[in-house]
Amino acid sequence: MARTKSSDMKLAIRASQRPEAQSARKRLVKLYGDHDATEADAIIALGGDGFMLETLRRHMPLLRRGLPIYGMNKGTIGFLMNEFHDDNLIERIKAAKPATIRPLKMTAEAPGGIFEELAFNEVSLYRQTRQAAHIKLSVDGKVRMDRLIADGVLVATPAGSTAYNLSAHGPVIPLGADILALTPISAFRPRRWRGALLNAKAKVELENLDTDKRPLSATADSREIRNVSRVSIEQDTDTSLTLLFDPDHALDEKILREQFST
Repeated sequence: MARTKSSDMKLAIRASQRPEAQSARKRLVKLYGDHDATEADAIIALGGDGFMLETLRRHMPLLRRGLPIYGMNKGTIGFLMNEFHDDNLIERIKAAKPATIRPLKMTAEAPGGIFEELAFNEVSLYRQTRQAAHIKLSVDGKVRMDRLIADGVLVATPAGSTAYNLSAHGPVIPLGADILALTPISAFRPRRWRGALLNAKAKVELENLDTDKRPLSATADSREIRNVSRVSIEQDTDTSLTLLFDPDHALDEKILREQFST
């Protein structure tokens, strides 16, 4: 097993609670050492996509200042992760391709006040009961749909277009496209509406047309706000984060490959 001196690069090694992730972390710490994130040249995230999103949130101030994060899959799907190998890690990081991701900012109005959350994959509005949601859709201040009757609707980033958005039959978006996907979830009326592609700078507003009878929850990745009356979604222009990928598993290549999967 090749070893690179930890002095070549300082790593902050983080892992999910899964036993396999914790075991991998112990091996990497023994090989490369472990540093506080404030002193590190890169963060190593061991887990699945959920843990990657959690790590992005936890270290947001450092990542906003340019600290990159390199994930290795010790979870399930691992779309945002590289394959796990414990040898030549420093060389892999130095050869990795950077991918810039920009999250969405969700502002949700609910009985408890106004809540703001960031989403790297998608913001979704979804029914809380057996009854379908009735939602008004506006883009950049102009009403585009008076009433969508559906289980819900979501707005996805390019990085998140292969997650919930793809399951809802939304489009897969190339990473550098500066486009957002507006995708209905099980639309009933209009029955044939499949969603829209929006400029990344667009501001989407979603209004619950029947808050008493048809309550809705709003979710930014895994952060949920219940009983929302109105949700606005726009790109957080103040946040730009860098994920690192092995050249043969770059995020843009993964997204392209997903469009040809069967």
